[in-house]
Amino acid sequence: MKCRLLAAGTRLPEWVNTGFKEYQKRLRTPLCLELEEIAVATRRKGEDSMRAVIREGELMQAALRRDDFVVAMEIKGNPMSTEQLSQWLSGQLREGRSLALLIGGPDGLAPACRARANFSWSLSPLTLPHALTRVIVAEQLYRAISYLAGHPYHRA
Repeated sequence: MKCRLLAAGTRLPEWVNTGFKEYQKRLRTPLCLELEEIAVATRRKGEDSMRAVIREGELMQAALRRDDFVVAMEIKGNPMSTEQLSQWLSGQLREGRSLALLIGGPDGLAPACRARANFSWSLSPLTLPHALTRVIVAEQLYRAISYLAGHPYHRA
């Protein structure tokens, strides 16, 4: 199954790219993880930050496919343990729809993206930097798939 991570930010520190790529290469089957970077909208002079967030959201929405199962990465989303994530992911694998996980930029995710989402997932009640979030999401997906496969990587 294909899982696309649509993440705001295009010029991130090398440690972010290295961390993400490490877990991306480990995820081949049954989940293939792809990254699509969305440019963080530049705030125009005197402009409300929400206008920039809306522009980012428009770019994310344009990258979505009609049949994607969309997951909004949100602080106020549904928290899941590794076991819960594994079970949820197992259901998604059985269903066979492509996943699209949305990570907003520094000012958050656009309301239209939240509205389009089929599910909202919270990694933590903490506010995490959007760059770090993509690494954590990739690692958690790998951990969940490892758990499903009975691999010893997962040790809760």
